[in-house]
Amino acid sequence: MELTWYDLHHSKLNVHQLYEILALRNRVFIVEQQCPYEDIDGQDLVRDNRHIFAIGEGRMLACARILTPLDENNPVKIGRVIVTSEARGLQLGYRLMEQVLVSCERYWPRHQQYLSAQAHLQPFYARMGFTPVGEVYLEDNIPHIDMVK
Repeated sequence: MELTWYDLHHSKLNVHQLYEILALRNRVFIVEQQCPYEDIDGQDLVRDNRHIFAIGEGRMLACARILTPLDENNPVKIGRVIVTSEARGLQLGYRLMEQVLVSCERYWPRHQQYLSAQAHLQPFYARMGFTPVGEVYLEDNIPHIDMVK
């Protein structure tokens, strides 16, 4: 499947792209995972935050959000990492994270990368170079673990 990748500062998102990102996050994190939480948290359109996403066959198949470090001593925060259910099993998660890490290195090269991973995805992120810090904890009733690279 041919994909077009985007790495956009939030100010470069058009209304359709933002809608697709929010709809995908809603479909996966809230509906599919049956986890009601406030996804629209005020972080999508601030500072130098970025959105990485892939379009294939006319629809968004994967996306992630990168949050700007708060200062020189804080990490880049990677979150809202999603691959649609119909695209799982195509190694798209790895390709998405490769795009995310390239963006982190390009825009914040001296910063560590941090993510709060769903605990069952710890081996996936470990293959991308992340190591766990701390213990598993519940976030919105889903086991998570903090990881850094």
